[in-house]
Amino acid sequence: MEDKFSIRVNVADRFYPLKIERDDEEKIRKAAKLINEKVLQYKQRYTDKDLQDFLAMAALQFVIKMLESENRFEVSPIVDEISELNEWLEDYLEKSSIRSFL
Repeated sequence: MEDKFSIRVNVADRFYPLKIERDDEEKIRKAAKLINEKVLQYKQRYTDKDLQDFLAMAALQFVIKMLESENRFEVSPIVDEISELNEWLEDYLEKSSIRSFL
C-alpha cells in the first residue's frame, strides 16, 4: 500500500500542491514555515526589493547553513584517524603477545 497523500504548502504567499510520504509532512511544513519566516524578515528589512529577491536571499542563507553543517559533520578524517589507531593497536598487541609468549 502506498502511504502518500496530498498537501498544500504555502511558500511566500503561493500555495503548492505536493504528494508526499506521511512521515515527511512535519518536515515539509516546518521547512515552509522557516522559509516564510526568513522571507518576512527580509520584507521588513528591505522595502525596496521584490519577493523574488527575498526568496533568493532566503535560499542562499539556508544553503550556506547546510554547507557549513555538512563540513562540520564530515566523518572521513575521523575514520582515517581511527583506522590508523586501529593499525597501531594491532601492531602493538601482536608484538606484546609475541614477547609474552617468549
